[in-house]
Amino acid sequence: MSVSSPSRVIRIGSRKSQLALVQTHWVQGQLQQHFPDCQFDVVTMSTQGDNILDVALAKIGDKGLFTKELELSMLRQETDLAVHSLKDLPTNLPEGLTLGAVTERADPADALVVHADFKSYQIETLPPGSVIGTSSLRRLAQLRYHYPHLEFKDIRGNLNTRLQKLDAGEYDGIILAVAGLQRLGFGDRIHQVIPAEISLHAVGQGALGIECREGDQEILALIHALEHPLTAHRCHAERSFLHALEGGCQVPIGVNSQIDGQQLTLTGMVASIDGQRLLKDQVTGPEDQAVALGQALAEKLRQQGAQEILDEIFAEVRPTNL
Repeated sequence: MSVSSPSRVIRIGSRKSQLALVQTHWVQGQLQQHFPDCQFDVVTMSTQGDNILDVALAKIGDKGLFTKELELSMLRQETDLAVHSLKDLPTNLPEGLTLGAVTERADPADALVVHADFKSYQIETLPPGSVIGTSSLRRLAQLRYHYPHLEFKDIRGNLNTRLQKLDAGEYDGIILAVAGLQRLGFGDRIHQVIPAEISLHAVGQGALGIECREGDQEILALIHALEHPLTAHRCHAERSFLHALEGGCQVPIGVNSQIDGQQLTLTGMVASIDGQRLLKDQVTGPEDQAVALGQALAEKLRQQGAQEILDEIFAEVRPTNL
């Protein structure tokens, strides 16, 4: 199938945040390199998650906080594709849209960034009462489980804002994604990469997801050039696990996935927000059975009590009507 004609302008939807734009412009550059005769324009917009900064993410809601506006623009034919941090993309996509490609993953781990006064500490040696900032229930639950002597405080805003709050002394440390820090040129602020044994990462973290209209063969053919098969297998397994547990973006569910040869090993975690209960297990199987592996792992954890934990969280953290 032929790709777009030179006269065709391909419109790429993106959030306005600095990180989103860095990621979107990378995709734009890659597509331009693969298809030099096409024109790729970036169309920016703000999402609900960008606009509401005085409410904890879990209280706003977990369905498309950072994606809904981008998806509506595609359904209205205003844009042709959208670039997301895959961890922000819900597993239930609106009718008429599909995840067309998954890019090669950057380091999916979480990172500890500290105030200058805490440079001599690692997360396991921080003094009791140290204040750690995070907006993620997943990070909060796992760190409370391992380090109950620390205090945790919600933090919102873009990466620059969060770093400013840290440096101003509002926090002793904050937890951020390694990939985001590196993509924005703040890799030198990474004080410690937190081991997976302590903090399993978010589903899809470190990868970009390119969403488009279902059945739009022209666009699907274009973005397929950026698909990274190994990353895609891993992320499809992770997303299947999350989907099977009916978990949105803002729930304490963590994962880790590895491919050795053609075998995919998926580790998953569900924890209570207070850090009192944490369930973890793993499955291994053929990489081309990624979706089935995710479903199998969800069932293993459900049999151990994961659904009860999630039901309690859904009852406790009810989205604010905004």
